[in-house]
Amino acid sequence: MTQQWLSLDPPIPHTTRFDFLVIGGGSGGLAGARRASELGATTAVIESHKLGGTCVNVGCVPKKVMWNAAVHAEYLHDHNDYGFDVGNVRFSWETLKAKRDTYVSHLNRIYRSNLDKAKIQTIQGHARFTNDPEPTVEVNGRKYTAPHILIATGGQPSVLSETEVPGASLGITSDGFFELETLPKRSVIVGAGYIAVEMAGILSTLGSKTSLIIRQTGVLRNFDAFISTNCTKELQNSGIDLWKNTQVKSVCKTDRGLEVTLVTKDPEKKNDEEKIRTIQEVDCLLWAIGRQPNTSGLNIGEMSVDTDERGHIIVDEFQNTSRAGIYAVGDVCGKALLTPVAIAAGRKLAHRLFEGKKDSKLDYSTIPTVVFSHPPIGTVGLTEEEAIKSRGKENVKIYKTSFTPMYHAITSRKSQCIMKLVCVGKEEKVVGLHMQGLGCDEMLQGFAVAIKMGATKADFDKTIAIHPTSSEEFVTMR
Repeated sequence: MTQQWLSLDPPIPHTTRFDFLVIGGGSGGLAGARRASELGATTAVIESHKLGGTCVNVGCVPKKVMWNAAVHAEYLHDHNDYGFDVGNVRFSWETLKAKRDTYVSHLNRIYRSNLDKAKIQTIQGHARFTNDPEPTVEVNGRKYTAPHILIATGGQPSVLSETEVPGASLGITSDGFFELETLPKRSVIVGAGYIAVEMAGILSTLGSKTSLIIRQTGVLRNFDAFISTNCTKELQNSGIDLWKNTQVKSVCKTDRGLEVTLVTKDPEKKNDEEKIRTIQEVDCLLWAIGRQPNTSGLNIGEMSVDTDERGHIIVDEFQNTSRAGIYAVGDVCGKALLTPVAIAAGRKLAHRLFEGKKDSKLDYSTIPTVVFSHPPIGTVGLTEEEAIKSRGKENVKIYKTSFTPMYHAITSRKSQCIMKLVCVGKEEKVVGLHMQGLGCDEMLQGFAVAIKMGATKADFDKTIAIHPTSSEEFVTMR
């Protein structure tokens, strides 16, 4: 009699093979996947949430819609000065949110349709690296492998624990901002980076009484000091209640909203004297205290992929991780957290892997960036401080100007336009350009091309001005 042994081990799942496997359907992952597919690679994208990543769903795109609405609110203030009697104007947050959400859903569908057209397989779910001999991921019990695997999982807003700040979880992050169903009457934003500045500006301009809590004396401290100082001043001029040298001590819920307890330390006073105050009846407490990489649950430790102390994946200039065949682009790497950077890096990588362009890599220098504050900020290249540090004070020449844009010549509401050029060497090569004022967001792209090409101050001076505009100031600076 033969004895049959029953195997208690689960069946080994079949492993599906691709040429290129992308974890993360955001800007960087999708750009890399589509370019690889165009170059003939069989490609799949794994996404656990909605296609488009942070930018499309809870970042640049819906933020710009909200900023555009806030700009309408600013212009309404100026209508009388320009001779328009608009009477009683009502704003509906609900209408704006519904239209914005419809637009975002439309973009989600376009991304899906583009992947389908490119014959890229979309796999819905969370990817987790397995301990197989060759790099393999498992999604919903199925295994997938490829000789080239790209991690493009992005980041998410950082949050404080209840131990750090009791009641911290009563607040929301920038993700939660896009879920708000109504305009908060009273908002408290915590943070001094560009997200804090943008959110405070949008809420305040649309009519929410807004306080901004910052740990030091100014916002945007990684930007040129000229910008940091001016933006801090503009926030205060616009009616935002700015709490400097202040941190949130605790948050509690009352029947009339949140009560936020703050502690302020005067850095000038040596005796560590603390002032404790509260803001009451807060509808919206928003933490904008930085972002962290999405690596938890990926099991990248199994792959011996090196990360830094904050969990960002460490890559070289070619986006290689410490494990051969595994790459990373975008916010998960923690450098230049900008959509176009992730897109460019994803495409460059695809050309290197599937078109044999072995030198294809992204140049991370001189990246232009805009902050959608009120008024907007445009900046590219080195700050004055960075230029002095790398080239020496004697080799750096600064040109700057500050003026009231012509738009405000007849308005009672005023905002300045400030501009700065950072030049180095005898030839006065322009290595940095920084500005804040009306139209600076749309002004920057062309100047960024010139600077990338190596323009000098003389090149700027030789260019005829366009009058009357704010941008002409850059070619007439003395």
